[in-house]
Amino acid sequence: MGIGLDLLHWYSIHKRDLPWRNTRDPYAIWLSEIILQQTRVEQGLPYFNRFIEAFPTVQDLASASEDKVLKLWQGLGYYSRARNLQKAAKYIVKQCEGVFPSNYAELLNLPGVGPYTAAAIASFAYNEAVAVVDGNVYRFLSRLYAIGTPIPSSAAHNEFKAIAEQLMPQGKADEFNQAMMEMGALICTPKQMQCDACPVNHYCLALKQNRVAELPVKATKTKVKTIYLNFLHFRYQDRLYIQKRDSSSIWKGLYQFPLYESSEELTTSSLKKQLIERYHLAKFTITETVAMQHLLSHRKIEAKIWQIELAAPLGDLKNDIFEIGEAEWETYPVPRLLDNYWREFYVSK
Repeated sequence: MGIGLDLLHWYSIHKRDLPWRNTRDPYAIWLSEIILQQTRVEQGLPYFNRFIEAFPTVQDLASASEDKVLKLWQGLGYYSRARNLQKAAKYIVKQCEGVFPSNYAELLNLPGVGPYTAAAIASFAYNEAVAVVDGNVYRFLSRLYAIGTPIPSSAAHNEFKAIAEQLMPQGKADEFNQAMMEMGALICTPKQMQCDACPVNHYCLALKQNRVAELPVKATKTKVKTIYLNFLHFRYQDRLYIQKRDSSSIWKGLYQFPLYESSEELTTSSLKKQLIERYHLAKFTITETVAMQHLLSHRKIEAKIWQIELAAPLGDLKNDIFEIGEAEWETYPVPRLLDNYWREFYVSK
């Protein structure tokens, strides 16, 4: 039948039943694609369902508060995706009069929508003949044709997109793109690939050359930088203190305990000195320290959460620090690291 038709036949039998595959609604498809960037389907599915329930239309998303959007997004990471999601919703409402863009070129105007996402929406919602090229497709095609072009790169994107569009059966862009992505997700996986179950293994050059595990070739990774974050969990009776992260930082727009960032791991004596100098504390007790590690694509975060019992409320609230009741904590969007701390090391005790 040929590669394209073989893939369509396999997909018709083995595709997963996912809610965004049962609709032509570009809004729902767009939501799913943004959520699934850097996120596995199993993790992203509950978030998709919550977003659709909270914001059934693009107008609902555009008019929501940023705090509500970030709270629903909490735990997915890469929070710029959530902020761009709402920016795009507002763009659609204001610039497009609430009508979702209906082709690849127009979709590229949306904040947070690049070539991959635009192609996914255009093909899944409108069956436009444009190839989707994501990590799954890179991996599948690089092995199928034994391509050594490093990914991700603009050269690789253009090369793989051209190949995918040549393979695409006429009038089947939607199902073909889904089939390619499903192959990478279920069969042609990064490890433990199931070559025996592949419907096009008789075409696969990497399999014939015994190079499946070598491909795709990855571009040189950015060096990971270690940063040290010290979160100050001040407690006075049933009150605590938080601040909103500024616009230039990771976790932009989320809330946190007051933060002291250090160039190396902080000792208790060093912290006591900082507390006296920064917050003019006369009497306090450091009751516990919780060390946690958080890995990002380009940073390794060594974090400590210091529980500090105060003899009196904080007097001089600088850097947008404000007081809340402990019961209010879970109403604010916070980084996963602090949410994990709250649930595992504080609430559970």
